Amino acid sequence: MSEYRVSAHRTRRTKDGAVEGGKSEEAQRGPASPTAKPGSVSFDGWGVKNNVSDILENEVESLERPVAAEVKKPPKINKYFQAVYDLSASDLHLKAGSPAKVRVKGDIKNINNDVLSNERLEAMIFEIMTPVQRERYAEKGSMDFAYQLNDRVRYRINVFRQRGKTSVAARRINDKILNYNQLHLPPSLERIADLHQGLVILAGITGSGKTTTIAAMLQQINERRACHIVTIEDPIEFLYEDRKAFINQREIGIDVQSFPDALKYLMREDPDVVLIGEMRDRETFEAALNAAETGHLVFCTIHASSAPSTIARILDLFEEGERDLIRLSLVFNLQAIICLKLLPGLKPDVPRLPACEVMIANSMIRKLIEEKRDHEIHAVMRASYHEGMLDFTESLRQMVEGEFISVKTAYAAAPNPDELKMRLKGIKVSGGGIIG
Repeated sequence: MSEYRVSAHRTRRTKDGAVEGGKSEEAQRGPASPTAKPGSVSFDGWGVKNNVSDILENEVESLERPVAAEVKKPPKINKYFQAVYDLSASDLHLKAGSPAKVRVKGDIKNINNDVLSNERLEAMIFEIMTPVQRERYAEKGSMDFAYQLNDRVRYRINVFRQRGKTSVAARRINDKILNYNQLHLPPSLERIADLHQGLVILAGITGSGKTTTIAAMLQQINERRACHIVTIEDPIEFLYEDRKAFINQREIGIDVQSFPDALKYLMREDPDVVLIGEMRDRETFEAALNAAETGHLVFCTIHASSAPSTIARILDLFEEGERDLIRLSLVFNLQAIICLKLLPGLKPDVPRLPACEVMIANSMIRKLIEEKRDHEIHAVMRASYHEGMLDFTESLRQMVEGEFISVKTAYAAAPNPDELKMRLKGIKVSGGGIIG
């Protein structure tokens, strides 16, 4: 939604194109000169000479003559976003010198053969960006923001510069927040979301389903618990409506300048549950740990491929001499690590679904973290399925047996294809050995 400033008053443009708030144009220009008389000449608020008697005549005529409402044309880029929706695609890619492309069930396809020029592409994308967003893009060469196509369809957009030209990657966001069953997520996530304190980390590459999974967990809290939820996102993707909880969503670049600025005042906002969009640096992770240590339930995301690599990625944010203290903080505050891989499905009504790895920080997991035995975590997870834990191999086995994904897809995603092959034959592998 575009923002405008008029005479230091915050205004917003409504769906019909009108501007709400702020002063009217007449108020901004000020009253006509009290000494002006019909037939004389004066200056209006834009510094343009006008014959006052002519103005009065024109105003009377305009009152008598019906005026057609100005119809604002939709942004030209909307046709590409609509194509994504119509084709049930997940992503849109626009690049200067190339036709528009979409991702359908993991595969990239052309929408048509119309090659986009850089000038045309920039005109389209700049049309839906605010002046502040265009300024940030010009300064940094990359910009994230969310865009509402209509009442139901929303996109997360990244505009970036490559080889001196503009490119756009846009991901379609579900028009509603789905639950665990609809997303084919393991039931243990429901128990994790019922916690009241600690750190819950969602890990995976970009586009693996982290935000969608967190949305399901936050919506569960929203429906069950009378509490205050604060999210810090870049950009805001899912829009929540208050149920039992009330939710404040802060967007970087719109509501607050940066993650550090948002985190600086986070505890003064009296949250019970916090979402920190992404842990990109040590300051962000320290703020997440501090919130967890002071009795809050904190959700955050990180780019990592497994539970052990998530811990390693966190430790890499810190100097060698600080890592033992961070390990100890994880021992006391970490509740779960949930890793995701989004895979193409076999069923028409389930085009993509996630393979999941769920590590729950029980006493044995905490002991391994404290003693720097991260390489043994998967063995404990394999022995703890009854507690709701899950590794990728078991998740893939379940998806193949449920006929949700192909065997070929499962092998391609498996961290250890040989182990998956044995699991599919009914042979369980634990701690390096084979259990029939």
